[in-house]
Amino acid sequence: MSLDPQVKTLLEELQAAGAKPVEETESVAEARALAFAYVELQGAPEAVSAVAHRFIPGPTADLPLRIYYPSDPDESGPLPALVLFHGSGWVVANLDVGDTPARSLANRCGCAIVAVNYQKAPEHKFPIPLDDCYATTCWVAEHADELGIDRSRIGVAGDSAGGNLAAAVALKAKLEHGPALGYQLLIYPVTDFDLDTPSYQSNAEGYLLQREGMRWFWNHYLADPGDATNPLAAPLRATDLSGLPPAFVVTAGYDPLCDDGERYADALRAAGVPVTYRHYEGMVHGFFWMAGVLDEARALYEEIGKAVRAAL
Repeated sequence: MSLDPQVKTLLEELQAAGAKPVEETESVAEARALAFAYVELQGAPEAVSAVAHRFIPGPTADLPLRIYYPSDPDESGPLPALVLFHGSGWVVANLDVGDTPARSLANRCGCAIVAVNYQKAPEHKFPIPLDDCYATTCWVAEHADELGIDRSRIGVAGDSAGGNLAAAVALKAKLEHGPALGYQLLIYPVTDFDLDTPSYQSNAEGYLLQREGMRWFWNHYLADPGDATNPLAAPLRATDLSGLPPAFVVTAGYDPLCDDGERYADALRAAGVPVTYRHYEGMVHGFFWMAGVLDEARALYEEIGKAVRAAL
């Protein structure tokens, strides 16, 4: 399938506006400022029934949370929940950039969405962002009653680097006998430090996220080159994926990370994990944050909502 016409128009508009890839920015601060451009592509934020703001103790710092409750929940008792880790390349974005997607997920999925502003690289390299996300997941399970959450129906979710963190949290929970997670929603996740896959080669340039952009992100995230083989940084390197929670894995056809997601879905399935795999062939990396301008992004939210409601 060719590039979706709406995506093609968007890419042409961004090019005309002088948008630059992250690897060409002059500083991390500039890259972080550019991430706010996604907010303009997300559409109007949906109303939810409530948003609770909390600070919780993390391993190295207090962590800000936003807890979104759906506007029309399916049930009156404790709700299922997804602990959400926003896309970031482990470097950029925050709760404000991820606010509109979190609201949409809460309403589509009929569950509480617990979003955390984990600490970012390069100031806080691996494993600090992961440790923040795992600590948040443990805190949600421990405080489920006061949050109105059913601790037996908690999953993790994330897009891009957030998908990497969600997969790693699920692995860590298994290895450390942590919270019993019921689901993992992985939207075009980073799963391996391998920049030579076919999708990295065919989508190396021209589709927002570029091959050298991912090299830039990885170089900021990893504290040591040896961390690239650590399964908690690169979940595809895990030798045993059995016993992990059911997964919904999303990929985009014009995304360097397409093979990362597909290969991880295949590996989970081979380990006996129930997997739903959805490939959006005409889309680019980041389309989950573009529901204001892309029909396929809106369709993705609907599909995720149905899957999460059925699973949790």
